[in-house]
Amino acid sequence: MAIESVLLNVHDIERSVQFYRRHLDAVVLDSGENRAELDLVTARLLLTRIDSPAESTWIGDDLQRGFRHVGFKVGDLDARVAALHEAHVPFHLEPIHAEGDVRITFFYDPDGTLLELVEGPLQYHEVYDRAAVDQDWALGTPDRPRFDHVATTVDDLDATKAHFAELGYVLMSGIHQPSDDRGFEINFLRSGDSSLEVFTYGLADKEQRAPQLDATGFVAVEFHGTTAPGAAIGTALGREVYADPDGLHYLIAKP
Repeated sequence: MAIESVLLNVHDIERSVQFYRRHLDAVVLDSGENRAELDLVTARLLLTRIDSPAESTWIGDDLQRGFRHVGFKVGDLDARVAALHEAHVPFHLEPIHAEGDVRITFFYDPDGTLLELVEGPLQYHEVYDRAAVDQDWALGTPDRPRFDHVATTVDDLDATKAHFAELGYVLMSGIHQPSDDRGFEINFLRSGDSSLEVFTYGLADKEQRAPQLDATGFVAVEFHGTTAPGAAIGTALGREVYADPDGLHYLIAKP
């Protein structure tokens, strides 16, 4: 069940559409006063206007379990960073050379959703599924920004693997973070042309976030498939929303 869509609540549809068109070359598939659908090569972005949002409980600290950021592969990171700076877009992390021999940067969309740009093919420290890695690398350098992953912090990697195995995900690879004294590790679960980037912190306490669907920012990912493990925790777009053990929200796009 590859990720088919990422759902975001936003204050202003037109503002968000223009942001994603300008900075991530999103192609508008449909846009109205209350909703928009954008193409990001390997997945869609579904925007919903929310008039009276609750105050978001999302914290920009990767020790909060659940959703962390949305990641995109790019071939021209410096040019995009320059354009973001010119537009006075707030940054979370200026470009760095990261573990795995890639360059990355983090910034925020107009409603505070954390976004990552990644330049270069990740050189994984651990390869658990060679076929999945080969499929990942075969996508190559994108002509325009390509949706690559949603990141999530979890308490128990084995529980996360088991949960998403029911949705067709395999443990593809891992990246060590030897300079982080919190026991930080990154593992990648793969299905189709995108990943779930899974953060674990073996030497630090994590905070659980209660389900929240009525604030601006990330709402859920939408998987292509037929079934979901567990009970629904609420609704979005008139459909049932589920959550993994750490509170990552998702929907199932049934055929």
